[in-house]
Amino acid sequence: MPTRPDRAPLQHAVRKYWDTHIHDLDITTHPPGSPGFFADLEQYHFEKLHHLPRLIPFDQYRGRRVLEVGCGAGTDLIRFARNGARVTEIGRSPSSIRLASENFRHEGMAAQLMVADGEAIPLRDQSFDLVYAHGVVQYTSNDRALVEETRRVLKPRGTAIFQVYNRVSWLNALSKVTKVDLEHVDAPVLKKYSLGEFRELLSGFSRVRIVPERFPVKTRLHGGLKGTLYNTLFVGTFNAMPRALTQRFGWHLLAFCEV
Repeated sequence: MPTRPDRAPLQHAVRKYWDTHIHDLDITTHPPGSPGFFADLEQYHFEKLHHLPRLIPFDQYRGRRVLEVGCGAGTDLIRFARNGARVTEIGRSPSSIRLASENFRHEGMAAQLMVADGEAIPLRDQSFDLVYAHGVVQYTSNDRALVEETRRVLKPRGTAIFQVYNRVSWLNALSKVTKVDLEHVDAPVLKKYSLGEFRELLSGFSRVRIVPERFPVKTRLHGGLKGTLYNTLFVGTFNAMPRALTQRFGWHLLAFCEV
């Protein structure tokens, strides 16, 4: 899918931003690219997103082809690879691809890693059993193009997994009340979706299951009085409420889509 001329400046801004704003790098004191660096990122990632090992089938793709769109440091893709998947990674950020390459090198595992645009994936139709795009759709200049490209490269009966931000969520409301900005609020594109909007975006798939997730956990990134009140009062109170009342207000919307 060629780039429309009117989208090129925005795509360039997105690429430039994410080349210098990779998720969660400030939670570790180890040198970037070192084994300790990747260990800290992985620990924090699955501490913050503790629902992922329960919901994502990391261990079900042995010998099958998995594509991740938008990699960070390759933390999730490593899990697929450890379980025997044949993995490919594309991302707009050369910095992210370099970090992911170092991560795989330390693990002694092979991966196909390339700088490429998820809105125009340079790979063949019907090539992958799974496409995984966690935390990507909301930051891209053309969300519909990215979703359609993932559908194009999936094999028949393949699965795509997407994660976006829920506009009708506890964290979005808390950010407004406390006037504490959300992570990457300065990104060139930051979209939030209602359940209905997200479902409509994914309407080209034959079957879609959306799971609201990511409920409050203690933060390491915010200190002071607000951080203390959040960690000691809000997290416990919210999570003590019946999940039936709070389920729809999860900050993340995870979609499991079948071709």
